[in-house]
Amino acid sequence: MVLDQNRVDSRNETSSSAKPTGRRRVRSLWAPGVGLLVVLAFWQAVYLSGWKPSFVLPSPATTLASLWAQARQPLLWQAVETTMGRAVYGFGLAAVIGLAVGIAVARSRMLRAAFGPIITGMQTMPAIAWFPFAIIFFGLSTSAILFVIVIGTAPAIAIAVIAGSDNIPPLLRRAATMMGLKGFGLYRYLILPASLPVLVTGLKQGWAFAWRSLMSGELVVIVANTASIGVLLENAQNLSDMPAAIAIMIVILVLGIVIDGLFTLLDREVRRRRGLVGSDES
Repeated sequence: MVLDQNRVDSRNETSSSAKPTGRRRVRSLWAPGVGLLVVLAFWQAVYLSGWKPSFVLPSPATTLASLWAQARQPLLWQAVETTMGRAVYGFGLAAVIGLAVGIAVARSRMLRAAFGPIITGMQTMPAIAWFPFAIIFFGLSTSAILFVIVIGTAPAIAIAVIAGSDNIPPLLRRAATMMGLKGFGLYRYLILPASLPVLVTGLKQGWAFAWRSLMSGELVVIVANTASIGVLLENAQNLSDMPAAIAIMIVILVLGIVIDGLFTLLDREVRRRRGLVGSDES
C-alpha cells in the first residue's frame, strides 16, 4: 500500500510539473503569432488610410503574394544560399580571430592596456565606415564583404572572451594554479569553460554584427554575376518594385530571427547545464 501511494504521488508530481511546461510551450507558440497578427493589422490599417499610394506602401496581401511568387523561383533560393554561405564563413573566421585575440589580451596586462581601447573602438565603428577601405583594398569582390564582416564581428567576440575571463572568481584561479594548471591548460580547462555563458552571449551579439555587416556589404559591394539577397533588394529598388523589396526584407528578417533563435536555444542549454535556469524553463 505504501509503494502504491508513492507511485501515485510521483505521478501527480510529474503531471503537475508537466502542466506549467506545457502552458509555457503553448505560450511560446501563440505569443509570436499574436504579435504577427498585430503587425499585419497595423500595416493593413495604414494601407487603408491612404497615407501613401499603393505603389509606395503596398498592402500585406500584395507583398505576401510577391513573396510567394519569388519563393517559387530558384533565384531567391540561390540568393539565400549565397548570402548564408557568406554569413557562416565570415562569422566562423571572425569567431576564430576573436577567440584568439580575446585569449591573448586577457592573459597579458600589457596587451590589454595597449590594445583594449582599440578593440573597444573597433566594435563601436559602424560597419559601413569600413567599406571604402575594403573596396579600395579588395575591389568589388566577396573578399571585401568578408573583410567587413570579420572586422565588425571579431572585436565583439574578443570583448566577450575578456569579460568572461574577468568574471571568473579569484578562488577558482588560485585553485587551478595550485593544481598545476597554467598557460594553455588554464584556458582549456578553467577560463573557457567557466566563461562559456558570457562567450555564448558574445557569439550571439557577434552574429548580429555579422548579419548587419553582411546586409550592408551586399548593398554596397555588388559582385558581378552573383545572386544574393542584397542584389535582389537592389534590383527591386532600381525597378521601384516595393512589394518585391518588402518581400526581400521579410526574408532578411525571418533568416535573422531563425539564427537568433538557434543562439537563444544554445544559450539556454548552456545556462541550464550550469544550473542557472530550471529544467522546466528550457
